Amino acid sequence: MNSINKVKILSVAMVLGLAIFVSFVQAEPMDITNCSSGTTNVLIATDELTMMTTDVKGITRDNLDSKFFDNMTYHAIGLFKVMGGKRYGTTMVKFMAPNGDYFIVEATYSPEGATAPFLLGTGKFKGITGNCESKPITSGKPIVPGTTQGCTRVTGNYEFKK
Repeated sequence: MNSINKVKILSVAMVLGLAIFVSFVQAEPMDITNCSSGTTNVLIATDELTMMTTDVKGITRDNLDSKFFDNMTYHAIGLFKVMGGKRYGTTMVKFMAPNGDYFIVEATYSPEGATAPFLLGTGKFKGITGNCESKPITSGKPIVPGTTQGCTRVTGNYEFKK
């Protein structure tokens, strides 16, 4: 066999191997709607700076046919500051499936939006990696002072490490 044919065979084998590998690690899409209610505790509120904590609980609706994240409940604890009308902060969120399996994300908020990498998962979420983005879709007037109610849409991708 001449060297040109060997290179062709090797190239085809590499492309097939890469295609098989990619099919095993391909990220899955995520598209969920989160609706929640919670409390806010204001540390300081001035024209220049507002600092607060949040403690929010809610439920998730999966917008995709897979329904992988459907009917999960979640608990989020956050620390925020508002400066110059722009919000910054961090929230730790535990999402729990109806069977008790859960995963944790750390959401970082900036004026551009929120991003949240997956940090940890148990059960069916063990080994989950990826990242998602959150955008508010509705926010109601607080029914009681010191509370917050609203919904967000979360999109992104996830995969599982083996």
